Amino acid sequence: MQMLRQLRKRAEFVRAARGIRAGRSAFSLQAIASTGEMPGIGYTVTKKTGNSPQRNRIKRRLRAAARACAAEFLPQNDYVIVGRREALVANFAALVRDLSSSIVKVHSTRADGPRKPK
Repeated sequence: MQMLRQLRKRAEFVRAARGIRAGRSAFSLQAIASTGEMPGIGYTVTKKTGNSPQRNRIKRRLRAAARACAAEFLPQNDYVIVGRREALVANFAALVRDLSSSIVKVHSTRADGPRKPK
């Protein structure tokens, strides 16, 4: 099982936001190349999604899905998962399946491409 490095600094999250995106109903995945040996992963859930217990539950479910897909994250990449309200009620197997397909999408040529700087 591959280890995942935790993104903690705001600059890492902002940098990932400029990368490639893949959206699903329960979350959005952002990815960008990095210099770290291990893949980095971060989670974001805004206050628009609900109160703190709901936001924490969304993050717990997304963390568990990321652990289930840990082998699919590529080294020397940073990923940010932006949770949505649908992650509260989504079937866990569907979350894992969607995350797996999102990882494939951000690394394929069919993805939206890098974001333009403001």
